[in-house]
Amino acid sequence: MSDTSAEFYRRNARRYAEVARAYTQSVYVDSSHPALTDDSALLSRALALSPGGRCLDAGCGAGARDVFALWRMGCDARGIDAVPECILLAREMHPEIAEKLLVADLSQRLPFENDSFALVLCNAVIQHIPHDEVMHATLPELVRVLRPSGILQLMFKHGRGVLSLFDPDYGEDRSFLLHDEHDILNALRSLGMDLVEEDNMVGLGGIMFFTDPKGAGHCVFHMRKGYVR
Repeated sequence: MSDTSAEFYRRNARRYAEVARAYTQSVYVDSSHPALTDDSALLSRALALSPGGRCLDAGCGAGARDVFALWRMGCDARGIDAVPECILLAREMHPEIAEKLLVADLSQRLPFENDSFALVLCNAVIQHIPHDEVMHATLPELVRVLRPSGILQLMFKHGRGVLSLFDPDYGEDRSFLLHDEHDILNALRSLGMDLVEEDNMVGLGGIMFFTDPKGAGHCVFHMRKGYVR
């Protein structure tokens, strides 16, 4: 994670947890599919695709909202974040899952064995990691810890260069590293991942896009490890 992003989350950990819990930035203003409405729609789709088993929220953020939600559903979920303050706050807010939350940096080797998880979520995280680290460390690690037939949900601000905008929920300007969706897809395919295409019954699938309440464009998709057509 970039130093600027880490400092933002250290300084705003409690506010981030409040915004996440209220779903303030988790609903989509515009999207490429009518069923793509918010973070919960994506999580439901990911769980439906997953073969069942342990889940990892890679970059769970302060409060670990989705890890706690998965735990309440009965899932064996883990959460990691590169910012210690985010994990400390999540443990304070949810002591029931404190031992399931770890400090770990997605630009380094993750503290899990190969094929550990049936579902890996990585939402709005790689926009804080330089492109070379994403391609050579983050993506390979996400795939390494995912078991065969497991599902990766990857969401990120897409494009090229840097996006700077004012975030009214924090009252300050923020900057994000953009990633081209084709570069990311090709890298994951080279690691043995296959895109989950759109399902005529469910709808969500393929390469999907939405705009968040700040006006930032996102790309999101699900990929399966070792998927056999």
